[in-house]
Amino acid sequence: MESNSYKTISANSNTVDKNWVLVDASDQILGRLSSKIAKLLRGKHKPNFTPHVDCGDNVIVINARKIRLSGKKWESKKYIRYTGYPGGQRSETAQELFDKNPIKLVEKSVKGMLPKNKLGSDLFRNLKVYPENDHKHEGLNPTTININEFK
Repeated sequence: MESNSYKTISANSNTVDKNWVLVDASDQILGRLSSKIAKLLRGKHKPNFTPHVDCGDNVIVINARKIRLSGKKWESKKYIRYTGYPGGQRSETAQELFDKNPIKLVEKSVKGMLPKNKLGSDLFRNLKVYPENDHKHEGLNPTTININEFK
């Protein structure tokens, strides 16, 4: 009797092909954009996706200053951190964080959608965010993706 000739292909660091992808964040809603960026970083859009391997792409996000939030989230969304000292809980709204550093708003959102382990830390290093249109990765020839058409 003949056996199945199909084999499950498991990617590893030698067989993965990583690309550089450019994403324009202007007039995009933060959460929807971040989930698509996390999917690109993780590699879930590729047919050879393997859960325990970094098989995603390197993502460059430009125009982070032009990001949008829906509803009243600019005033009501809180980012809480703890200094480690008694009474050291600090919070700031999305608008305050955005005014200080618009890059942090996108980075925090994407990082929250990645795995909470060593793989997630490695994947986060593949994300580059810039507040304006210019970036320093032109030499890598990134392919521009229309994030609205990306599933």
